[in-house]
Amino acid sequence: MKSESVHLGMQQTVARAPQFTQLLSATRRGARLGRLLAVEQLVAWGWFRDDEATHSASLVVAELASNAVRHGRLEGRGFRLALVRLPSGGIRIEVTDPRGERLPVRSGDGLGMLVVDELAADWGVRPFPPSGKTVWAEISVGGP
Repeated sequence: MKSESVHLGMQQTVARAPQFTQLLSATRRGARLGRLLAVEQLVAWGWFRDDEATHSASLVVAELASNAVRHGRLEGRGFRLALVRLPSGGIRIEVTDPRGERLPVRSGDGLGMLVVDELAADWGVRPFPPSGKTVWAEISVGGP
């Protein structure tokens, strides 16, 4: 017999990927706290603290959070860190700041985004209306 789903007028919920979101102050301390919270969340999700993937994710969070503080800061506004577990077992890191006009570049004066490019399986940026942006990076369990 085939199983059938029965709808009794109740709202059907869709399973969402586990995620973590935290608003942080746009300060050096906020960026450091974001990195520490990210590592603790990954460990809570079963990643090993001393694993290469955890270390890579920590470095990527540190760079994206640092960029949000240094280049995406507006007085009185913070930044948002989000982590999403991917079906592949990897992690998607998202850092949202209020400065949508200041986009990251793969090269330039700093080496930060080159580090992200090397450690992440993929990364990019998307608008966060009305005026912000979200920079995201994906870390796979086995590395990039």
